[in-house]
Amino acid sequence: MLNITIFDPRQRYILFPVFVTTKDGKPHEFDALLDTGAPATEFSDEALKYVGLLKEAKENVKLKPGLQTQKYDRIVLPQVEICAHPISDLEVYVSHFEKSWGIKALIGLDFFRKFRVTVDYKVGHLITEPL
Repeated sequence: MLNITIFDPRQRYILFPVFVTTKDGKPHEFDALLDTGAPATEFSDEALKYVGLLKEAKENVKLKPGLQTQKYDRIVLPQVEICAHPISDLEVYVSHFEKSWGIKALIGLDFFRKFRVTVDYKVGHLITEPL
């Protein structure tokens, strides 16, 4: 099924909402960044702790110079919706995110491997369909 997700082409990055559904069936919306240079999807430890999928975030994680995130663990999300596509049991990295970055998820190449993705900057559309 073809889906269109709207983004603001005037922004520096492609930002859009994603939804994580917890084990009790409650969906939570987070701001995500589409990152074609990231090998895998990452969620902030803060967001995962907030929805109850992570018991606690590591307090001593340091960001390496020049990075806005630092991966340190993996977790399986029971249900996530990215660009209106429901995905079950998606393994993602748990990361510490730079707070000033203002996002809670980074959508990486693992998403691109499952979907045909077209970015139309002229109208601000992210067009996706399963492969």
